[in-house]
Amino acid sequence: MAGSRRDADRKEGVGAVDRAGLRGRQRRPVRRGYVRQQLPRARARPQEVRRRGVPPPLRLPAAQPEPAPRALLRHVSDPSISSSQQFGSRRFDSFDSTRDLSCLTLAVHTVVFRLQKLGALVWDKVVHEHQGWRLVTCIWLHAGVVHLLANMLSLVLVGLRLEQQFGFVRVGVIYLVSGVGGSVMSSLFIRDNISVGASGALFGLLGAMLSELFTNWTIYTNKAAALVTLLFVIAVNLAIGILPHVDNFAHIGGFLTGFLLGFVLLMRPHYGWAQRYVLPSSVKDVGRKFLAYQWALLAVASVLVVVGLAVGMAMLFRGGNGNEHCQWCHYLSCVPTARWSCGK
Repeated sequence: MAGSRRDADRKEGVGAVDRAGLRGRQRRPVRRGYVRQQLPRARARPQEVRRRGVPPPLRLPAAQPEPAPRALLRHVSDPSISSSQQFGSRRFDSFDSTRDLSCLTLAVHTVVFRLQKLGALVWDKVVHEHQGWRLVTCIWLHAGVVHLLANMLSLVLVGLRLEQQFGFVRVGVIYLVSGVGGSVMSSLFIRDNISVGASGALFGLLGAMLSELFTNWTIYTNKAAALVTLLFVIAVNLAIGILPHVDNFAHIGGFLTGFLLGFVLLMRPHYGWAQRYVLPSSVKDVGRKFLAYQWALLAVASVLVVVGLAVGMAMLFRGGNGNEHCQWCHYLSCVPTARWSCGK
């Protein structure tokens, strides 16, 4: 019995080994459910995956090329391309226009603030804060380089001739007093804007040249040509003053002040007195040094310039408004047309 059992176990072991080897060579069929639980297929349908609680894979959109950067500043973009081609719509054009306008407004307010600090002519500060010194300091201020160069050129062309003939003292007095007269007249008619520049003083020199021509009429040879030329220059400069943003009241006030001062300070001896040393010895009576009409013009001009400045300053410091006494005088500084208006 023991021997037969050992033989049976030996046969059974050989069969197990053979079945193991056969199992290694042949694939045992298994159930589909077991395999699907342990190793789910990679390409399972979305309905089956959603049913098991696994989220479906994300589907990303196809990558698109990034748009090229656009030039936002006009001064660095290509000038040969129009703004609509550069920016694609009017939104960028309006944005740039708004930005430029804001920068311009900020710059204007900054310049105005600086000019007020430096001594520009401001009606409110002169009248209510008693800053009368602004009537003088505004003559030496200018609104920009172009304004300064234009006044310097005019001063050289006009003032050089007068200074060579009459000296810097008399010409300097006319220049300064004419500037103050222009400031007074400007303050009487313009209240809402500030005023700077030496245009009133320069027009005073032009007025002095005109009055000097009249009071020294006998010493000039080509009187008509000199008078027409001077009147033309004065008319052109006063006509430019009717443009907007130009203080023509300062021009007119300076011109009137200089015109009156020319009769007072620029009077010269008449022709006979000046030529007394070259006349023949038989001519002894050359008359007086100055003629009667010269003294008359001097007296009238002296009274008018003193009274005019006194009345103007009195009205100014009392807060008077020149437009109330002259309803049409505002057209002397600006004439409205279809191209511009004369607002503030």
